[in-house]
Amino acid sequence: MEIDVPQWLSLALRWFHLMLGIMWIGASFYFVWLDLSLRPAKDKKDRDAGVSGEVWAVHGGGFYHKKKYLVAPEGMPDDLHWFKWEAYLTFISGFFLLCLMYYWQADLYLIDNAKYAFTPAQATFTGLAFLLGGWLFYDELCKSALGENVKVFSVIWALALTAAAYFLTQIFTGRGAFIHVGAMIGTAMTANVFAVIIPNQKKVVAALLRGDKPDAKYGKIAKQRSMHNNYMTLPVLLIMISNHYPVLYAGAYNWAILAALGLSSWPFRHYFNLKDRGITDYRFMTAGLAGFALTICAASGLFAAPKPVAAVAAATPAEIRQIVRTHCSGCHSDTPTHDSVTEAPKGVAFDTMEQIRQYAPRIIEQAVKADTMPLGNETGMTDAERAKLGAGLAAVK
Repeated sequence: MEIDVPQWLSLALRWFHLMLGIMWIGASFYFVWLDLSLRPAKDKKDRDAGVSGEVWAVHGGGFYHKKKYLVAPEGMPDDLHWFKWEAYLTFISGFFLLCLMYYWQADLYLIDNAKYAFTPAQATFTGLAFLLGGWLFYDELCKSALGENVKVFSVIWALALTAAAYFLTQIFTGRGAFIHVGAMIGTAMTANVFAVIIPNQKKVVAALLRGDKPDAKYGKIAKQRSMHNNYMTLPVLLIMISNHYPVLYAGAYNWAILAALGLSSWPFRHYFNLKDRGITDYRFMTAGLAGFALTICAASGLFAAPKPVAAVAAATPAEIRQIVRTHCSGCHSDTPTHDSVTEAPKGVAFDTMEQIRQYAPRIIEQAVKADTMPLGNETGMTDAERAKLGAGLAAVK
């Protein structure tokens, strides 16, 4: 019996990462909803005790009465739950998955020799440098005077991420660049919890245990970072699924598409945050949908003048077979010859002309319209071969 360890390990990490991400995001969204839904406490005893707001809710057949203290209660509760491991384990599982897919297999998924001829070690250290650098920049921006102005802060951070996306797409594969932008945001979100939110909460708890009145500034800072995390969640989720859509990461302006979609996610999140406060403003939902639609049109070339297409001689069936055998069949075959592949990815094999014809749309999408296949272009497929293959496949459909 032979166990395909990389495949099973990848599945386990993806599943674990997804489960933990749901727990973290779910808890985060719930507490933002809770905070925004609070109404002034009606009971004078609660107000005198420092309760700044309360909310009633019903779920699962039961009624819940939630209260929030402006700073902290008078004494330390006997049972206090900390929301932190959901964030920590989401990051840890995601980092291991990043190492497994993009660092261990850097030649396949991260390095594009046509852009920059990294060694796997160089590509790995470059990727890690972006994760650390992104957090340091974000953290210093939050601590600066600019961090106090939400609008200015948001613009600067968005521009910084866009610049990172542009630079990464110039040196890495599109997939590798996208996942590193997502990892930069995820690192900042987790570091917010680990380095700011939890430590500030511990300072409040320590003050209570000493019998002192906690300083309200710690809660204010933690709240700032928590709201940042709330708005950064949607772009991260987009990037998590982006590797399934070459139309996003394969083009020359992939960095701009990512920036536009990330920007379009902000109005969606803001719409629901306003709604949690009892304000329904469809302008934000409309703006998000318009941004998404405009990005689709721009990415599809609807706003650009059509470029003249040079005539390309279509490959004959025999030439199609030869090109596919040279550049695709190392992986996509019943008997793969690639060192890192034990079976055809997703069961897609190109051993016969009938199979090639069956999967022609996929081949055109990933190897002709985009250059995502072969992975890392390690076989050196030329633009002329791609064009000839595309014309040939269009003729044999």
